[in-house]
Amino acid sequence: MPEISDVLVNEKAAELVAAFKEANLTFGTAESCTGGLIAKSVTDIAGASEIYLGSVVSYANSVKRKLLGVKKKTLDTLGAVSGRCALEMAQGARRALGVDIAVAVTGIAGPGGGTDEKPVGLVYIAVCHTDGHAAGKEYRFEGTRDEIRKQTAIAAMDWAIFGANYTTGKKTSPPWVGQNKN
Repeated sequence: MPEISDVLVNEKAAELVAAFKEANLTFGTAESCTGGLIAKSVTDIAGASEIYLGSVVSYANSVKRKLLGVKKKTLDTLGAVSGRCALEMAQGARRALGVDIAVAVTGIAGPGGGTDEKPVGLVYIAVCHTDGHAAGKEYRFEGTRDEIRKQTAIAAMDWAIFGANYTTGKKTSPPWVGQNKN
């Protein structure tokens, strides 16, 4: 697998800022396995303050529960690395940050922490839209910890861009088409 450059992440962040400006929407994030990489990438772009309101880096389950409202039952039965947790994180970030669209990521970036059931590279991404609707997807990324985090950030920004374009009626392919077919 070729190394994923910071340039690709920055280009995706610039595309996100432009899409949200065009749609006149605000954006926020809830990040676990990326540890704030999405927030950093977006705020590296000049003019991001017009659309980006903030992030909750919820590395600990206690933060997921207290700040994002992830249900104890979700964490106890499905775990922090689950589609349900990602959906609840996105919904909670949208509420907590007061944004139009929020994206959330949770997963195992490695190199340790993986199991047979939940291997390194397993990531869940979810987006919560202005109408409160949330959707998400499971991904299986490969590479180093840094590469998994960058792939996650790019995919999450694709979800957000799709959400912004959907709001304005702009026809774009959804982020689950043609990506990571594992």
